[in-house]
Amino acid sequence: MWIYILIFIIAFFLYIVTKETNEQSKLVLGLYLLGLALFVGCADMLGGYDRYIYGEVFDQLAIITQAGGDVTLSTGYDLFSTEWGFLMFNQLIGYITLNRYIFIFIATCIIYTLLFISIKRYCRNYPFAVIVFLGLWFFFTFTYLRQVMAATIGWLAIKYVIDRKPIQFFLIVFIAFTFHNSAIVLAPLYFVPAKKFDPVFVFIALILALTVGMGNLLSGLVAESDAFVDAARAEQNAAIIEEGTFRIAYFIEAVVFAGLLIWKYDAFNDNSRKEIVLLNMALMFCAILLVFVRSENGGRIAWHYMIGIIASFTHLATSPEHKSDALTGAIIIMLFVLYVRVLTLWGNNGYLILYPYKSFFTNGVREGDRCHDVYEYDFYYDKDKFYK
Repeated sequence: MWIYILIFIIAFFLYIVTKETNEQSKLVLGLYLLGLALFVGCADMLGGYDRYIYGEVFDQLAIITQAGGDVTLSTGYDLFSTEWGFLMFNQLIGYITLNRYIFIFIATCIIYTLLFISIKRYCRNYPFAVIVFLGLWFFFTFTYLRQVMAATIGWLAIKYVIDRKPIQFFLIVFIAFTFHNSAIVLAPLYFVPAKKFDPVFVFIALILALTVGMGNLLSGLVAESDAFVDAARAEQNAAIIEEGTFRIAYFIEAVVFAGLLIWKYDAFNDNSRKEIVLLNMALMFCAILLVFVRSENGGRIAWHYMIGIIASFTHLATSPEHKSDALTGAIIIMLFVLYVRVLTLWGNNGYLILYPYKSFFTNGVREGDRCHDVYEYDFYYDKDKFYK
């Protein structure tokens, strides 16, 4: 467990040593994210069932690809029939290797490369942006490869909202959509005015979002999403929250985040299109959480707007004109609590267990890894991680 705590401490240390000068080092950011990519990408099926299904889909596609067979007959084309970008990515890696661990490693490195680009492009303080990322999203990069990749691809399009270039924006969103169809929620962003809305309007919009969420009116949008994963994951967590149950975590997160942004509304420069677009993305993130407040998986749709939260919180905490040590400290504590919360929940779950950490460079299986016992589909990997 302590290795995960150390990851957060290193990010905090990097922020502390640079906060007075506000020096930004692309090299340090790149090295830190490279370390995270290696740590996550080399993990031995840590994080739950999703790695197994993506591994199995890749293994089958890679074998068919190298044999020159018909990939459309594979399980992957049944599961992801509308997400052919992800399938093409599988096939492309399938020309290089047949090994699921190398596939997961390559996918993870791509995700963290895209994350590097977005933090460098949209955030004013790299170390603090990393702290926000750790608190909100880091652990999900272990397991939700497809949706995380779609989100980080989609974030590349934000630049073209700011610059008002619709062709480039919708092309990138379309590519993200082919990796995970939920990325379509980014499309309306282009039509949101790059202006600060009246706080009363924002409040009313959030109330309406909560009303829609309480009625579970949009549950059909996610009812079929990742159905094959959901059915299996339901067995993993004894405390699983059923569809239709009020998600208190979504509600609290949306209220706290939106409340903080509105409280410090004046900190965002009305004349900066980048700041305002990212601020509006942050508020839309909160609204989506409320819309899906009774959905087990709908909150993941909000991930496509998470870069807005990362950039806006970083701005609040590090803007020379508006930063407050008390506010910055409170945000860091909140993020650390969120970080430890997920680490504890996943760490104590026999199916999602994250520690003790094990890489795929050693053979064998971690003791007590129930997810492996139930969902491992190729036991040759237990004896030799690189047998193919």
